[in-house]
Amino acid sequence: MIYTVTFNPAIDYIVNVSHFKTGEVNRVNSDIKYPGGKGINVSRVLNNFGVDTKALGFIGGFTGNFIKNYIEDEGVKTDFINVKEDTRINVKLKSNEETEINGYGPTITEENLNSLFDKIKKLNSEDILVLAGNVQKSVPRDIYAQIQNICIKNNVKVVVDTTGEALLNTLKNKPFLIKPNKYELSEMLNVDIDNMDDIIHYAKKLIDMGAQNVIISMAGDGALLICNEGVYKATTPNGAVKNSVGAGDSLIAGFLASYYKEEDILKAFKLSVATGSATAFSLDLCTKEYAMSLINQVDIKKIS
Repeated sequence: MIYTVTFNPAIDYIVNVSHFKTGEVNRVNSDIKYPGGKGINVSRVLNNFGVDTKALGFIGGFTGNFIKNYIEDEGVKTDFINVKEDTRINVKLKSNEETEINGYGPTITEENLNSLFDKIKKLNSEDILVLAGNVQKSVPRDIYAQIQNICIKNNVKVVVDTTGEALLNTLKNKPFLIKPNKYELSEMLNVDIDNMDDIIHYAKKLIDMGAQNVIISMAGDGALLICNEGVYKATTPNGAVKNSVGAGDSLIAGFLASYYKEEDILKAFKLSVATGSATAFSLDLCTKEYAMSLINQVDIKKIS
């Protein structure tokens, strides 16, 4: 099974307002609520592909119950840990400009963490664990590395999707897959990246530091896969971008949906790009059918 961990999920409350004005009463044209959180997004897309998945993490209050009920109604299995404070709400205001107000999130106690550790200790070599997103300030900065140490004992493959120091801390434990974009790559290594050669050079450093497979997403310029077999570049399908939220999570889900069944890195990479694009071209996370309709537009070439 593929498990995902989301430390700080949210309700994404998306509000559409015509000509928003500060300091005045604004009327909403339309609104919608989605369960948010990178790990949760991965589980939802995996579920759309018919892949067995279970969402782990921390939820609290009526907002946490909304997330749990929403994704369970879609068919996603859950095993969340309940905390005392409410799960956060992120407000995404769409008007002539887009504005986001992200909530803080509940405190995670040592007892909460130990409950999560106990669940992860039950995973085995047939499982994959996805650690996705940033964590609350109440959680140790090396928490993902701590979880990896548990997984190493049972040969669980671990995918890490976070940024900065938190991601660097995980590399010594040889994560199966990481997915920074080119801006995150520049930031985490504190270097200037001006061209494709720079991206490849520094992505290879992540391999040298321990990552087994690295995907660098480059928006409309495609994506790179750096692995033991070499460096591969994928083109992106044509389409109108409607939604950037969840595209990277969908890329990971597409990769794992393919790899979990066939264990072919290049096939997984191809589906990952199609799936990430399908979400970018949709208002919510993509369906399997839409992703598969785009896959033939993804061209992969070995460049190094």
